[in-house]
Amino acid sequence: MLNRCPSGVVAVETKASTAAGAAAELASVLPASGLAAVLVFVSPCYDPQRFAAEMAARFNGTPVFGCTTAGEIALNGWDDNSIVALAFSAADFDVTAHPILGLSDFRIEDNSTLGPDIRHRFFRQDGNADGERCFGLLLIDGMCQREEVVLAAVYASLDHIPLVGGSAADGLRFERSWVYFGGRAHTDAAVLLVFRTSLPFLIFSCDTWEPSTEKMVVTEADPDRRTVSELNAEPAAAEYSRMAGLAGGVLDVTAFASHPVLVRIGDAYYARSIRRIDADGTLHFAAAIDKGLVFTVATLRDPIDPTSDLFAQIHEEIGEVALYIGFESVQRRLGVEHQCDRDMSELYRAHRVFGCNTYGELYGPMHINGTLTGVAIGTPRVK
Repeated sequence: MLNRCPSGVVAVETKASTAAGAAAELASVLPASGLAAVLVFVSPCYDPQRFAAEMAARFNGTPVFGCTTAGEIALNGWDDNSIVALAFSAADFDVTAHPILGLSDFRIEDNSTLGPDIRHRFFRQDGNADGERCFGLLLIDGMCQREEVVLAAVYASLDHIPLVGGSAADGLRFERSWVYFGGRAHTDAAVLLVFRTSLPFLIFSCDTWEPSTEKMVVTEADPDRRTVSELNAEPAAAEYSRMAGLAGGVLDVTAFASHPVLVRIGDAYYARSIRRIDADGTLHFAAAIDKGLVFTVATLRDPIDPTSDLFAQIHEEIGEVALYIGFESVQRRLGVEHQCDRDMSELYRAHRVFGCNTYGELYGPMHINGTLTGVAIGTPRVK
């Protein structure tokens, strides 16, 4: 399946049964030359190293970047067991990449070297770098639990360049996720992509929750593991279940997605998604937590209207949108999929949204959960 956008981007989806077959199908329909980069969102049902090797062989000379997913946003909306590929024309885009390896050993003090390394690589190749013409995409291993510290270093290094991205996923297994660059699939790694383009663009983020008045204080936690064992000095799972109105019900990924908890930062609320629960009731989170943090219980609202309003606002600001590159929380999808699967897929299809479901979304300096985040790319402005 092929979708040509009036912005120098070609969007393709394949559901071939093997990694080699998928790469062959993508190579058969994407342009053979004149590409700045190919960006892929890959279901974990495909062998990651085999797919990376096949793509490197078939797109020799064109860099291929991407990540594994918890679901894809494809030509007809939400999908699974597929690969979505975006091919960027060299006539409209220039792409600079900076790989980041060994995330499990990354510490705050590494900011002092990572930032200058990124600036040296980017500005050396583009002495006229302009934040109004550039945006960054950061793809990061969603199991590394280092998103916040890496993002802080990357965001600080980009000066005024806007940044979005996502945490690579592994379906709902939460075992091992992969990031693609350099002809290989990597774990414990990230890659920063800086896109320079003359086309209009805008980064965005949209949520679908409403904060309630119910509060919980984290009274026992392990920040390094992102686990909470006590809320309000009670066993975490039991207290969460009581406060969220789930007492007696099954606590699983769908329940967690339908009843998110929020943290307040300044005047805004941000979700902290629960990934899973241990036998002893300890809760595992997808983003940073700490003892003393105050959670606000949230309820979900219908996502169709706020998402439609977002698309309308972006159109108002940058004109016709050729496509959206979207990083959508798997918890957001799970929380509303049973209510409006067809409607949301049709909304994404109509607005040409392509991307993936993630373990976390990156927006500016924030690692967040429960959102649709990404970049809208417009069409050439008429002079």
